[in-house]
Amino acid sequence: MMVREFAFGSVVYPVIELAYRKRTHPTMALAGGLGVCAIAAIYKSKKCRPIWRQALMGGVSITMIELGIGMLFNKRYRIWDYRRSPMNVRGQICLPFTFAWCGLSYLALLGMRMSDSVRS
Repeated sequence: MMVREFAFGSVVYPVIELAYRKRTHPTMALAGGLGVCAIAAIYKSKKCRPIWRQALMGGVSITMIELGIGMLFNKRYRIWDYRRSPMNVRGQICLPFTFAWCGLSYLALLGMRMSDSVRS
């Protein structure tokens, strides 16, 4: 189980969003928790892969989580709108934020590596 990872992501992501957008929504805790779990799963199962590839996988995973949550909740509650962003899909996901999620995944993976090296 990844209870710790989910809890971490469900707290940290809304805080990041508050700093960036000055507002958040409870579904962002769900997205953050699932996103950190996805990155942790990639890290644990793909340690032999280069970190850039893991970060790319993390960014795509987060984008798919964002699409799922967007289709379930965003249409009704209008939490975010990417329709004005380039290369968007139904205003739910877009290429610039996919790149941002890749960068965020990279930082998370570096943190996981450092945490592992401290424990060793």
